[in-house]
Amino acid sequence: MIVTRAHTKKVLAGTLALGGSDYISIQTMWKKPLTAVTPELLTGIEHLRQLGCELLRFAVPDIGTSEIFGALCSRTSMPLVADIHFDYRIALRVLDFPVAKLRINPGNIGAPWKVEEVVRKAKDKNVPIRIGVNHGSLPKNLSGEKNHSLAMVWAAEMEMEILHSLDFQNAVFSLKSSDLRTTVNANLLFAEKYDYPLHVGVTEAGPLIPGIVKNTLALNSLLSIGIGNTIRISLSDSEEHEIITCREVLGALGLRGGGITIVSCPKCGRTGFDTGEFLREISEDLYRLPGPLKVAIMGCAVNGPGEAKDADAGITGAGDKVILFKRGEIVKTTDRKNAREEFLSLLKEL
Repeated sequence: MIVTRAHTKKVLAGTLALGGSDYISIQTMWKKPLTAVTPELLTGIEHLRQLGCELLRFAVPDIGTSEIFGALCSRTSMPLVADIHFDYRIALRVLDFPVAKLRINPGNIGAPWKVEEVVRKAKDKNVPIRIGVNHGSLPKNLSGEKNHSLAMVWAAEMEMEILHSLDFQNAVFSLKSSDLRTTVNANLLFAEKYDYPLHVGVTEAGPLIPGIVKNTLALNSLLSIGIGNTIRISLSDSEEHEIITCREVLGALGLRGGGITIVSCPKCGRTGFDTGEFLREISEDLYRLPGPLKVAIMGCAVNGPGEAKDADAGITGAGDKVILFKRGEIVKTTDRKNAREEFLSLLKEL
């Protein structure tokens, strides 16, 4: 499937381009409070980058956190986004640092003059703003509108008027709801009228499985017709699972190539090799490898080298022994305790 992105403006978040091309970037949000810049934090950010994260957002709830966030911006090459609600002064302070992007929800930032102050300083610093419109926090004058998708577009337009009055074009928009149909319809309505880059996804989508289902259906509806320039799959789960799911969705839609393709069989009564357990051990290692590679993790001789012969490499086994194979041909037998190390070694050779 070849899909061309709907034409949008190009916005730079640090070194990362949002819009202006067919490229769709992946982002997530740091799940813990930001309390200090530590080696563990920097290692964690690098870990997410290796998995495929290209833009990382942090909650900045107060002035104290803005100082820590500012220090962090200077310690990593990852483009960082400050997520700010309620207090416009936090946004003004963050803009004193090399922040890649600002995310505000004008519906809760306060009086229009406060938004204007933030926009003026962002323009002066050449920092883009993501205007985040969430169904759950619409302005009071729109909260009673029965057509929720339309109300979200109207809310975006209200904020757009402020941007235009200050000749500010450096913006990304997001229109999100916890309901996937509302999310899809709002983005369709917006994309018909405007050429701003869109950050797409379903907000507050829930735990791992329901969240993946909602987001995948919504993203398929939008990305497959060229709408959406950067994505986050919001889950009540880890950042790693958000990033990996984004990669899988883009890969399945043919919108991102060159990564790892994992083929694995379900467990059954014949299972001699616990595919689920092994995947839990190795999946993040796999996603950090450069591709393209097709990897097969199979549970028994029936679904072993034969059925996975088109994979670049694979593994199966029985009891304490595992078999490594390459393009359908067995290359090594080893103990289960050495399986992860031996398999990664084979993949790195490839």
